[in-house]
Amino acid sequence: MATTGERRPANGRPLRVGVQLPEVEYEPRWADLRTMARVAEAIGLDSLWVGDHHLYRDADGSRGPWEAWTQLAGIAAVTERIAIGPLVAATSFHKPGVLARMATMVDEISGGRLVLGLGAGWNETEYRAFGFDFDERVSRFEEAFTIVRTLLREGAIDFAGRYYTMRDCELLPRGPRPGGPPLMLGSIGPRMLRIAMPHVDAWNAWYAYYGNTPAGIGQVRDLVDGACREVGRDPATVERTVAVLLHLDGRLGTRDFDRVAAPPLAGPPELVAETLRAYAREGIAEVQLVIDPITPAGIEQLAPILEALDRPA
Repeated sequence: MATTGERRPANGRPLRVGVQLPEVEYEPRWADLRTMARVAEAIGLDSLWVGDHHLYRDADGSRGPWEAWTQLAGIAAVTERIAIGPLVAATSFHKPGVLARMATMVDEISGGRLVLGLGAGWNETEYRAFGFDFDERVSRFEEAFTIVRTLLREGAIDFAGRYYTMRDCELLPRGPRPGGPPLMLGSIGPRMLRIAMPHVDAWNAWYAYYGNTPAGIGQVRDLVDGACREVGRDPATVERTVAVLLHLDGRLGTRDFDRVAAPPLAGPPELVAETLRAYAREGIAEVQLVIDPITPAGIEQLAPILEALDRPA
């Protein structure tokens, strides 16, 4: 089994710190995404993440993100050290064998830096628009997850399920890591946890799930730890990661809608760094910062926070 535990935080910091690249806050071009990826690596961030969605619609109209996997391949090619991954990939959007192949190629391009975040999806709008089946998503996830993890870790599968059939399938060529990339579940749903906890290396909670504060971690952590024990897994063997909404000075104002879900973290670098230390004290191994503004200049504003975090407490 691959393990995220092999990924050490930079500079001895108490937890890894990543950032999610823009999704629908505005419409970045590839040149903007490339610059942000390079800036993130240059200032010492540990990871870069992209959303895996196709279309949003609300009262303000339609918004569409760039496709996740081609974006990850490009980011892998223009960076050298930083970990990358989808936050998280919906297993509904690709046949599971193809998803395993795409993950293998991105892991190869990156030299073994991919973390494969997986989930069942939730946004009915994009399912209907792009022709994906929206019903029985968790049951479909269960079969897809079995196929993806088996191909990545063992290289072959023969599988006959209700939704997918894979006859004498082999994953060739294999990627740079014999056991494939580490797997991370992006869900705290009870059934999803029962399906994934025997097998994943890490779990992730979105900031709205726990109120975007270290004080809220306990409830989510206890839920996941309980699921681990239910399936016979030591909770200490599964890494804990969470997204954190962070409001920076000079923001674009594009994440006002998120304030309904959870108040953003804000303040001077020392305060933000101390809050991140509090997440580490709650057992969190990595945070994925969802920042406003998410621009090259916004990412550069994270440098003083990392410097404060890297200083001995």
